[in-house]
Amino acid sequence: MRIVNPTFGVMPAGSEVVATGPVDWLKDPIALFSNSKPNARELLDGIKAKFAAFRSVDNIGYAQKNSASQPAPAETLAQVTQSYRIALLALAD
Repeated sequence: MRIVNPTFGVMPAGSEVVATGPVDWLKDPIALFSNSKPNARELLDGIKAKFAAFRSVDNIGYAQKNSASQPAPAETLAQVTQSYRIALLALAD
């Protein structure tokens, strides 16, 4: 399965900063972001274990929404964008 960002290549509105260089999957910090549904954390734990087979996982962290039925708080999104270069989202049930 391949999931792509449909807005890739579209400039953001306002003063948002967009990283333009390629990501380095072997070194860049990764956020594993849960939508807080059942089994999302387990899915992310499995992804982290797969990463551990070929890279250090010291800079792979977790983030999550407060509730599956609500959007993530702006503070959470700001923390993820400031601390990580890549974010993988888990939508599970």
